[in-house]
Amino acid sequence: MKNTERFENLLIKNGLKRTGPRLQVLDILSKRDSAVSQPYLEQVMGKIVDRVTLYRVLKAFEEKGIIHKVLDNHGTANYAICSDGCSAHQHHDEHVHFNCNNCQKVYCLDSVKIPAFSVPKGFSVAQLNLVATGICEACSEKIN
Repeated sequence: MKNTERFENLLIKNGLKRTGPRLQVLDILSKRDSAVSQPYLEQVMGKIVDRVTLYRVLKAFEEKGIIHKVLDNHGTANYAICSDGCSAHQHHDEHVHFNCNNCQKVYCLDSVKIPAFSVPKGFSVAQLNLVATGICEACSEKIN
């Protein structure tokens, strides 16, 4: 199945119209090995989509469980495609995010799961995010 067809099916499954900006955002995110920021998406998409439309696309995708958001070292929101098990009601992205101090990329370390823990009585966890910082593999290779 081609990516376009896969993305169209994903949008239909989530009750979203198949628009050019939505398909383009999914295409860009799927081709990256790291999460991307809205400013990066604006730069790549150029004049094809305005800032407000892009914001709405990202917000709809996050609400539907298509993408998840993680903050980088500067507090900027970055977005990555969620795992197949995510939905509007439940995200299953309990993995570590890694911020590289050198290249500033944000990686989803899907194979590194956040260990189970409990919170005190009366608390309930709505979202969980564990961020590690350091030097990524690509930067380590350049440095050594």
